[in-house]
Amino acid sequence: MGLRIATNVASIAAQRVLSTQQKRAEHAASALASGSRIVNAADDAAGLAISENFRGQLRGISAARNNANNAISFSQVGEGGLNEVSNILVRLRELGVQAASDTVSDVERGFLNNEAQQLLQEADRIAKTTTFGNTKLLDGSGGQLEFHVGPYGGEENIIAFDFDADATTSSLGISGISVSDKGDARDTLESVDEAMAKVGALRANFGAMQSRMESTVSNLDVSYENLSAANSRIRDTDVAKETAEMASANILQQTAVSVLAQANQLPAVALKLV
Repeated sequence: MGLRIATNVASIAAQRVLSTQQKRAEHAASALASGSRIVNAADDAAGLAISENFRGQLRGISAARNNANNAISFSQVGEGGLNEVSNILVRLRELGVQAASDTVSDVERGFLNNEAQQLLQEADRIAKTTTFGNTKLLDGSGGQLEFHVGPYGGEENIIAFDFDADATTSSLGISGISVSDKGDARDTLESVDEAMAKVGALRANFGAMQSRMESTVSNLDVSYENLSAANSRIRDTDVAKETAEMASANILQQTAVSVLAQANQLPAVALKLV
């Protein structure tokens, strides 16, 4: 190869290699800094598409899990109100048994009846004011409620429940009970027993819904874990590999700089012939 001044081929080759090593070092640095193996779409177009799909599913599962947990809280609020109504019914039954005996006088029955009426009012107040957000849970106005507990839009991602729970005293059949005399007290016992059975059925419905939602949350947790692992294998940086890549690129980059410096001196040799 002759000596040329106008075109320094050796310098051009060294510049090309230097540029390549700089790109390798920059890519490794970006991968390590971002934690993502795919710095841009050109690195792995198919992998990026799959990873983005997984990322969307993961965000959807996270939101669905929140919905399911909120549904659990929903049922817990309703069941908590029914629990107190049940406690009131137990106390009313106790008052009825006490008032049904001649061991107490009519005056004392009047005192017992005062407590019974206050408890009835409180039970009705609880039923009408137990809410989750703006939804009343125990006054019979709930209707069918739908909880979106999946990452997709199909009907299989929706759980629907009929929340027709009505724990008002009129619905339970205890709105007019009294323990002011023996006959009324004995009638009260039958009415309260029937009301307790109704409340028990309502609590069972809330409990069944809560149990199902807990299973849903458990399934979503497993799906989230497995999808996260799959996405990690595609998207996340292999730190050991990228560290080695950066070290290699830095060494070759320094070598290319040294060679380039020498190549730039080659045209000076030709000047000695002039």
